[in-house]
This record gives sequence, C-alpha cells and structure tokens, in this order.
Amino acid sequence: MAENQFSRWMGGSPFWVLLRLIALSVVVGVILSALGLDPMNILSSLERLVRHLFNFGFDTVERLWRYFLLGAAIVIPLWLITRLANRGR
Repeated sequence: MAENQFSRWMGGSPFWVLLRLIALSVVVGVILSALGLDPMNILSSLERLVRHLFNFGFDTVERLWRYFLLGAAIVIPLWLITRLANRGR
C-alpha cells in the first residue's frame, strides 16, 4: 500500500520517473548551455545572458517570438489532443 502511494506521489514508477527526470535535465542543460549559462558560475552566466539579451534589443524579441511560434505549432496541438483524449476519463 505504501509503495503504491509513493508511486502515485512520484507520478509513476520511481525508476521511470527518475529516467524521465534525467533525460529532461539533459535537454534543459543543452538549451541552457546554448544560451551561454554555466552551472559552475550560474549568477555571472545569468548576468551575461541578460546583458546579451538587452544588447540584442528588438532582434532578440523577434527571435524569441519566432521560436515561440515554431514551438507553439507543435506544443499547442499536442496539448489540445491530449486534453481531448483525456476528456472521457
């Protein structure tokens, strides 16, 4: 009974949850690395990122908007499909 509650709290089997968390951490790490963040010196990396974003100005906003639209073209329909699929539950 306690193991079942623990699995429910974890969101599934602890092994698979751990595996998903590891995979997601690697993906997010790659993205943050592409943004120039360094885990050993996160505060100065964040400061450098903010300065870069500020220096790029509106070009950065345009790029972020394009990335948002590109990602939303995939994320929003998938979200809608999962919501409709789970509607019967």
